[in-house]
Amino acid sequence: MQPTLVILAAGMASRYGSMKQVESFGPGGETIMEYSIYDAIQAGFGKVVFIIREEFADNFKAIFEPKLAGRITTDYVFQSLNSFTGGRTIPAERTKPWGTAHAVLCCRDKVKEPFAVINADDFYGRDGFVKAYDFLTNSVNDQCYGIIGYELKKTLSDNGSVSRGVCDLDANGDLADINERTKIYRNDKGIITYEDEQGLHEVSENASVSMNFWGFAPNVFDITQTLFNEFLDKDINNPKAEFFIPILGDKFVKSGKGKIKVIPTDAQWFGVTYKEDAPGVKESINALVSVGEYPSHLWA
Repeated sequence: MQPTLVILAAGMASRYGSMKQVESFGPGGETIMEYSIYDAIQAGFGKVVFIIREEFADNFKAIFEPKLAGRITTDYVFQSLNSFTGGRTIPAERTKPWGTAHAVLCCRDKVKEPFAVINADDFYGRDGFVKAYDFLTNSVNDQCYGIIGYELKKTLSDNGSVSRGVCDLDANGDLADINERTKIYRNDKGIITYEDEQGLHEVSENASVSMNFWGFAPNVFDITQTLFNEFLDKDINNPKAEFFIPILGDKFVKSGKGKIKVIPTDAQWFGVTYKEDAPGVKESINALVSVGEYPSHLWA
């Protein structure tokens, strides 16, 4: 059974204002997400499931369905505040989504096979999808999930600091812990540092970091539902609380339910953390096109 690619796109509307305004980065007008889908198709993924907001569904489908028809099976999931909440009353002041792990839970009726999860607005590189496909077809099981680990030095912005989940690995190369480090940047001496309330700290250029590229077996939905119920019992009245995928991964490992393999890639990440990043992302994609990594028009 071919694995599925799940794309977290429910937050795109709030950033761009309208799905019709998703920015083009490729020479043929492609969005960053289209390069991920293209790489996934080339790697062997059989289906893509988009997690979106229902009010933008028509616009979203109008953009992507003509491009993907006949190339990969597509499906859609709507993340709403009432989804999988067990009939609980949602406080009126709660307006933002419950978070990325809740978004994954919303896929449980659509995804019955091993699957990968990515962000819509990150460029991951082909190597990540090749390795994710191999993991999902040969290694994933109910006690073994995966995460694609990127080299920190290949995930920085030239225009300001970034936040990254720095992975601590055990002796077997499995995930021991993820520490969210904010304000990571390369200082004037060329050393990568991060800031916190204790001050400045150096971090290795080759540290493995999470860019939210995960691989799961379908049993993750039962685990996620249990953890989401616990989250709601504790934080349903906190309008800022969110249920993130790293929380799910951390609980999975530390509860002894299984392990998460950290699958290294040397791929270069691109993303638009700052608006000033956009020209550089376009230049980087054009460079890949110029050397034949991608066609000038992905779907021609």
